[in-house]
Amino acid sequence: MKTATVPEPRTAAALAARRRKTETALQRVHEAIARLRREKTQVSVAAVARRADVSRTFLYDNPEARAAVATAMAQASERRTRTLAEQDDEPEATWRERALNAEEGLKAAHAEILTQRTRIGELLGQIRDLQAEWTEEAIQRITTENTTLKQRVRQLTADNRTLDERLKAARSNLRFQDRRVADLEARLADPGS
Repeated sequence: MKTATVPEPRTAAALAARRRKTETALQRVHEAIARLRREKTQVSVAAVARRADVSRTFLYDNPEARAAVATAMAQASERRTRTLAEQDDEPEATWRERALNAEEGLKAAHAEILTQRTRIGELLGQIRDLQAEWTEEAIQRITTENTTLKQRVRQLTADNRTLDERLKAARSNLRFQDRRVADLEARLADPGS
């Protein structure tokens, strides 16, 4: 048996053609990745293969193509993670702020109620102690002031109750947001599910 030998120039030409074809395919892969990024579409091996008109096998077998796709996927995942974190931080910050404002308002209402009760006690004490020495007009004025203060205490108590309900609602919303953040973190940690 006689084996046919391929002339050297034909082999070199075939190798050069194969290199050009591979370089052209790599160029299409890089362009496809750039297009997917511009369109903010999910980068995957299948998507790149479709856009670049190459086989998935080419993307897995060619080291440069595999590295480009892996880098693009990692950057897209990082960008998506950063975007989700920013979106989650925004509502969480507003609920935290509302909860802090409600707590601050609640503390102020408690302090005001305590001040008003102390003032009412002092005025009632003055009325009882000095009732004989005061004129009818002074007693009427103090009684009116006492009634006004009692109404103010009732109003502050109602405000306190409202602020307390708002605080409870804000805390409930914050717990819901914390659960949502935990769910999103779990999804980010396990993107396959």
